[in-house]
Amino acid sequence: MNKNILHADIQQYINNNLITDITKILFKRTSFTNVSTQEIVRQIEAKKKCKTKLPTWFASNQIYYPNKLNIEQTSSEITANYKASLISGTSLIDITGGFGVDAFAFSKRFKKVFHCEINEDLSQIVTHNYQQLGVKNIQTIPSNGLEFLKNTTQKFDYLYIDPSRRNDAKGKVFLLKDCLPNVPQNIDFLFTKSDNILIKNSPILDITSAINELKFVKEIHIIAIKNEVKELLFLLEKNYKNDVLIKTINIQKNGYEKFEFLKSEKVFSTYSDPLAYLYEPNSAILKSGGFHQITHQLEVFKLHQHSHLYTSGKLIDFPGRVFEIEKILPYDKKHLKRIFKGKKANISTRNFPETVAQIRKSIKIKDGGNYYLFFTTTKNNKSKVLICVKSIK
Repeated sequence: MNKNILHADIQQYINNNLITDITKILFKRTSFTNVSTQEIVRQIEAKKKCKTKLPTWFASNQIYYPNKLNIEQTSSEITANYKASLISGTSLIDITGGFGVDAFAFSKRFKKVFHCEINEDLSQIVTHNYQQLGVKNIQTIPSNGLEFLKNTTQKFDYLYIDPSRRNDAKGKVFLLKDCLPNVPQNIDFLFTKSDNILIKNSPILDITSAINELKFVKEIHIIAIKNEVKELLFLLEKNYKNDVLIKTINIQKNGYEKFEFLKSEKVFSTYSDPLAYLYEPNSAILKSGGFHQITHQLEVFKLHQHSHLYTSGKLIDFPGRVFEIEKILPYDKKHLKRIFKGKKANISTRNFPETVAQIRKSIKIKDGGNYYLFFTTTKNNKSKVLICVKSIK
């Protein structure tokens, strides 16, 4: 951590060049003696990423930023605040602290928070930033969180973990055992330090495999922002033996879309041909796999077992996109080409043998416009095209 970056003239330069082309700064170079041009560029790049992701940090003075990869990997303030809303107590330890956004959110719900970060330089940065943010109840510990737990006699109300992919793991990681720290391998030990564990995971993690790898899973929260799944949260409670509650949350500009169900609940969908309205579940629900629970809880029908589209005769409040069906056509390329050639439409496929790209190429439909075409399979295994417009909720 180069504290010269915090000098007023350098901070002013960083703020003045947030929208400047980085290549121009590197080419022209800066004239500061104690801070290199590359260091300043790294601060600019990292701070720019915080404008919408971490607005509290962005708006605060004298914040020191790590490399942009740390910023990319950290929680957003929105998801951190959601996590913090789930739990509270006297003490919490974050054993994989990172840039400290989650610990900052937890500090508003706990009397004392411990932030462990194995990277000493990053831990120093976090300590400085907490001072700038006026946080007084977080203790930063420049140490491996798992090792710190092994060397302390203290027990905590909650233990928070955000495992990262192993450096030597190739491709995408779908199992917790392939992450660091290896939570499944250490789960018995972790429960000697707290009766409650909250684990944040990547959205690509397989939910069923994670449940099988862990113990005492009480709740799973699937968090999406503007229909993009960002995080999976696993809430564990020692000796919990009941069914797992799965909660899906899609955070929109105008509020939350929520849907929840018990994982082992045995329910079955009811089916129908397309009616007046079409519903597409948000990405959090699609990740959850709760497709039958939708028709069980809401007044809608499923189009087909594998299509994951729903319909109803009257408009309902639905956690996802809602459309009015204007016309239903059989899948006939020649007929569709006569209707749509050269025109614009938004295309989606659900349980359909061709891709969006193939359909656009064969029918000559441009992207965009007010119409939404859903190419799908209905309950009688018929390929249909549903011509829709967005419904105003």
